[in-house]
Amino acid sequence: MARFTAVVNPAAGRGTGAAIAARVAAAMPAGAVEVVHSIDHGHAHELAAQACAQGRTVLAVGGDGHAGCVAGAVIAGGGVLGLVPAGRGNDFARQLGLPVDPEALAAVFQAGRTRTVDVLTCDGRVVLGSVYAGVDSVASAIVNARPRVPGPLVYPYAAVRVLLTFRPAAYRLAVDGEVWAERGYTVVIANSGYYGGGMHIVPTAAVDDGMLDVLLIRDSSRWNLIASIREVYAGTHLRRTDIEVRRARVVELAADRPVPVHADGAPVGDGPVRVAVRPAALTLLSP
Repeated sequence: MARFTAVVNPAAGRGTGAAIAARVAAAMPAGAVEVVHSIDHGHAHELAAQACAQGRTVLAVGGDGHAGCVAGAVIAGGGVLGLVPAGRGNDFARQLGLPVDPEALAAVFQAGRTRTVDVLTCDGRVVLGSVYAGVDSVASAIVNARPRVPGPLVYPYAAVRVLLTFRPAAYRLAVDGEVWAERGYTVVIANSGYYGGGMHIVPTAAVDDGMLDVLLIRDSSRWNLIASIREVYAGTHLRRTDIEVRRARVVELAADRPVPVHADGAPVGDGPVRVAVRPAALTLLSP
């Protein structure tokens, strides 16, 4: 019988992670899943590393940031990861087409089918989805502050709030060594196409092509940007003339002033940062 360790972020989904993990465990054979609770990202990494060393498959129960932290330990330990989406965004699981129902997830895990996917490294840190700076990173900070806004509305609320005040920055990108300099609202360096709770920000991105997709939204009318937020969910915004996507394996990102840089919803710093792709680095349980 396969053995699993579910590493839970108790704060994920406003405390629903533990209940979701319990439902997954209950839908699997008795004794197949042990559930452990982390206190922070460092502790989650440690718990995942211990489980890998014992030959157990690791289940990351939480949001995208928690999943990336656990994935780093799984990669280092040569293990296998299963994702149990229990955060606000769950965008990497969305990219993979994973179900959200715990019982359906348990069936995926028991089937044991795997695939290898790329990951990013941002200044040495493993990231699953994307690294971004500008409007979206400032919006992430608002989301993390937990405003009193219903879950499905918190990302659009944060985006509109920031767009009313954010001043475009002068970005300097070294895209596989080629300099790309533009004034703009945001830069997204993507492995996965989704972020912000379902926004299909970089629909060209694929998790198994060994490449990064780099999107830049140039300086333009902020009112046009606000009006086009609904286009981002459908992924139709790439037809806009103020948006450009390039592809690379390594990207160095800097700006003319301190701009927050976030990775899968978690702060990284104020830049500059170096982002690289690690092709086929992670083995995942997949539908």
